[in-house]
Amino acid sequence: MGSYLIIIVVLFGALWLFLIRPQKRRQVETSRMQDDLAAGDEILTAGGVYGTVRAIEDDVVELEIAPGTIVRLDRRAVAAVVPEETEPEPEEIEAEAEDSPSPGES
Repeated sequence: MGSYLIIIVVLFGALWLFLIRPQKRRQVETSRMQDDLAAGDEILTAGGVYGTVRAIEDDVVELEIAPGTIVRLDRRAVAAVVPEETEPEPEEIEAEAEDSPSPGES
């Protein structure tokens, strides 16, 4: 009887370690990301729409999805902040141009 109790406790511990704890960590990170939003950030919504944050009022985000097109959405609909792309160094551009064949070459 006691061995069954130990097995149940071990299984619950493994469940907590591999399922509950990582999910809680993701929720905290998402909440922190949504709280740190600022005007000018490029974001991805939960519906797959990219846009630029123009204003934030409480839990409402005004998002510009095209020039002159502003939509309002709930802050919780923000799935991710798109990282700023770094521009490649001029040496990297030249190296890529040298490696790729010209259009007439096979």
